[in-house]
Amino acid sequence: MSEPLLERSYDIRPHETDVRGKLRPVILLAYLQNVGSEHATQLGVSVRSLQAMGLTWVMSRVHLLMKRYPHRGDTIAIRSWPATREGLFSIRDYEVLDSGGMVIGAATTSWAVLNLKSRRPVRINEHLPHYPLRPLRALEDAFATLPVLDVPENRVALPVLRADLDMNRHVNNTVYAGWGLEAAPGRVADVCQPMEIEIGFRAEACYGDSIVSLCAAEQGDEHCLLHRIEHAESGLELARLRTRWQPFG
Repeated sequence: MSEPLLERSYDIRPHETDVRGKLRPVILLAYLQNVGSEHATQLGVSVRSLQAMGLTWVMSRVHLLMKRYPHRGDTIAIRSWPATREGLFSIRDYEVLDSGGMVIGAATTSWAVLNLKSRRPVRINEHLPHYPLRPLRALEDAFATLPVLDVPENRVALPVLRADLDMNRHVNNTVYAGWGLEAAPGRVADVCQPMEIEIGFRAEACYGDSIVSLCAAEQGDEHCLLHRIEHAESGLELARLRTRWQPFG
């Protein structure tokens, strides 16, 4: 019988760390995705199995909150479980633990099941087989709409590379985090680390597209940044982010 929780360990390797030797947020998000994907396979609802039914998973929201980041050479464990599946969305949550078993981070994610032909979400309980839930939230979030970035301060233009694509042939969700963080102003990014990352995904990006990552501090808080990622030609909003930063400890 499939278990409602999966735990996997990761050794932090040198190429996965930043200039201070701490695990990069984008790599951590990839770890989360790996554990969630493996667990979905065990539960019979992997991307590949859904594609055989003309469906696929797409991430709607992610919210990561870290107490501290592990260093090069550390070993961490990541626990993941599906917490809910109601209507059009399923919630999958995560805990990040250090080698002593202390929780150093948590994340919550919201997923929809998309019909590959119509590109529209379908009701999960009507299309997916039953799988066990663990009705516990690692991080409480009702996923209210993230604030709009009105007046950008920084602007970075980037191409969509083949390496950015996932099995759905669109940009993997972890890439958006990297795009957003790249536009953070130096006065913040050079002396702080992003302890909280929220992303709302709004449209797909594909190979051959070019994107623009925009960023500015939220009014009255230099350590809270708002981000907008848009299609370079059309201006279509692809993702909206909010990041909170703390000085390096």
